[in-house]
Amino acid sequence: MKLSKEQVDYCMECGVCTGSCPISRVLPTFSPRQMIKRALMERDETVLQGRELWACLTCARCSSRCPVQIDFPEFARGYRELARSEGNAPQLSHHGTLQAIASLQSKNIKQHRTGWAADVGKFQASGDYFYFVGCAPYFDAALKYGSTSLDTAKSVLRLLNRMGIEPVMSDDERCCGHDALWSGNEATFEKLARLNLELIAGSGAKTVIFSCPEGYTIFKKEMPKYFGELPFEVMHITEFLARELPGSGAAFKPVENGNGTVTYQDPCRLGRKAGIYEPPRDLLKLIPGVQLAEMELNRENSVCCGTSAWIECSSCSKTMQVERLQEALSTGASTLITACPKCRIHLTCAEQNTDITMNIVDLYTFLLDHME
Repeated sequence: MKLSKEQVDYCMECGVCTGSCPISRVLPTFSPRQMIKRALMERDETVLQGRELWACLTCARCSSRCPVQIDFPEFARGYRELARSEGNAPQLSHHGTLQAIASLQSKNIKQHRTGWAADVGKFQASGDYFYFVGCAPYFDAALKYGSTSLDTAKSVLRLLNRMGIEPVMSDDERCCGHDALWSGNEATFEKLARLNLELIAGSGAKTVIFSCPEGYTIFKKEMPKYFGELPFEVMHITEFLARELPGSGAAFKPVENGNGTVTYQDPCRLGRKAGIYEPPRDLLKLIPGVQLAEMELNRENSVCCGTSAWIECSSCSKTMQVERLQEALSTGASTLITACPKCRIHLTCAEQNTDITMNIVDLYTFLLDHME
């Protein structure tokens, strides 16, 4: 990433990034500004060999506030490529299982990733709408935290069916490559991206819908950088439902027991990365009796769920997760709504390992449960 002289000069006298960074708050030695400064000193080895490079969440809280628009997550991503080439690799979570699964998907393998859907709803091999499910089937194979990641996919399929849409779904879909790209493994990302683009082109889809914010931003923001303008529309399911549900004739029943207070976790990729803040909130407003109690840190100021790309799950991550859950509880809400499978997994993991009691549920299951 190239920086202008103005950006460099301003950066060296600023500090907004470090003051904004959730990692810097719990790990005092971590400073985005200091990493940039060291990198500018002729590729200082302390950046490439240090662990700080992997501690970054790439949550974009720093870059969204930077007065001279330095994209620090992209800075970190680029240096991670170099660090890997010099033997400095991240600490993998869950024994590297999910990285191994993604790598296998970049090869010629036979999958059965739509097996869950046959008893849930209707889908097709070709058509106008492609539902990109993402890695939820594999998350469930590696992780167990109460309700499964497939609950999200099942709810999305049922919602689309109720709107008269039988989306394309395919066993040949691959991981979107998000984790590979943001872990400095660009080659694997490109292999996965090409396979997915070929698959979607062959389906004839005009619109690709995502329930995972990471998959959405990979297609919306990253793929065009590598492959040019995509030949189909890319939409997150919250955008699609917020546009289509109000006029679809769908009706919602009120919340039971009179406790309709909920709070909402803005995912980093859906919020700061893609600017989608209101559609999830608009969907919650469709349910009678729901009262949205915002956490103090919301929308562009929201805090990351503590880790990304299945790497570097540390004591910093756990501290952030517990603090976020306590912030959610302080709103008076008993239910925390998420729009990201990883947010739900990470916050549920923290909730189950503390004395905090919070109902953590994905937005689509919450909508479906309250639909007439």
